[in-house]
Amino acid sequence: MIDYKVVETSTVTDEVLEQLLNQWTALGWRLESIQFVTREASRRPAMAFVLFTREKSPD
Repeated sequence: MIDYKVVETSTVTDEVLEQLLNQWTALGWRLESIQFVTREASRRPAMAFVLFTREKSPD
């Protein structure tokens, strides 16, 4: 079974994304994907959703 983790950030900078990746992978989560949300008037992402997975521990 797989657990999923979605982390949302409205500050989309390399420093913030790096911090999120390091924080969650250190806890055993594996990066699955990053989805960026942009506004029509700007190419710069307004927010990002970082998706992680990990194997669920047997209960």
